[in-house]
Amino acid sequence: MPDAPFSTGAKPDRATLNSLVLATAQRDRQAFAALFNFYAPRVKAYLLRLNAHDSLAEELAQEIMLTVWRKAEQFDPDQASASTWIFRIARNRRIDAARQANKPALDGEDPSLRPPEIQPPDDAAHENGRDDRVREAMLDLPDEQVALLRLAFFDGLSHRDIADQLGMPLGTVKSRLRLAFDKLRRVLDSETL
Repeated sequence: MPDAPFSTGAKPDRATLNSLVLATAQRDRQAFAALFNFYAPRVKAYLLRLNAHDSLAEELAQEIMLTVWRKAEQFDPDQASASTWIFRIARNRRIDAARQANKPALDGEDPSLRPPEIQPPDDAAHENGRDDRVREAMLDLPDEQVALLRLAFFDGLSHRDIADQLGMPLGTVKSRLRLAFDKLRRVLDSETL
């Protein structure tokens, strides 16, 4: 590696830049300092051309150069030049930043993000018992009413869809479901007394 590639102010050649990255992979701080001084302003200018505002471009340039330090051992001069490798990192980081900016912020108060409340064991046992009582009560219903209940509540069909599927008038579906509910209510109410 040349001793002072930037002392003359001339742009270093490809071989010099590649050797600086390879030296950085060996944790040579002087090589990294030279890379940083050369590439950080160029990376920032590149990010500005990619429509990053000034503070974002500055922050991303710092992160990109830190990535160069951390991942310099992954650089392969047979695959790409140092410039290509570093600017590819910059491009990918800018894309990641744009994607992150387009994501809506999460609202910590959104109920859908909260875990379900833990149900006390006695409430769970009560619900299981209630479910068992409903199943038993359904055994006493006529088959046609059970079929209507299954279509309405287990399959999630609307009254109109049930009527269409079974070829029944809508009023008949509604009245039979009402009769089924009345029978279930009477059985379940008498068991709780």
